[in-house]
Amino acid sequence: METRIEELTVRMRRTEQDAAAARVLAGGADRDVADLGVKVDANRKAINALGVQTAARFDRLEQQVNSGFTEIRGKLDATAAGQQQIVNLLDILIVQQQSE
Repeated sequence: METRIEELTVRMRRTEQDAAAARVLAGGADRDVADLGVKVDANRKAINALGVQTAARFDRLEQQVNSGFTEIRGKLDATAAGQQQIVNLLDILIVQQQSE
């Protein structure tokens, strides 16, 4: 009977040690999960900031493209007006040559 009590006592100590080790590991896991949550939040904020920056860059690019198209459109309109003047002058010359 004494031997069994000693064995149970040894098993009980091992169980207590295992339980203590499990508590330590659980505490470490809790800290790891908390750290991971902080890192995930930081990454989410960084990604959102990049999204805002990217949207702002696209807005600026769109404004530049629109401005460029407006400028080119103005130049094309001026060129078309100049060509129309040339056509008008050619028409006058043709009429003058035909009347001679």
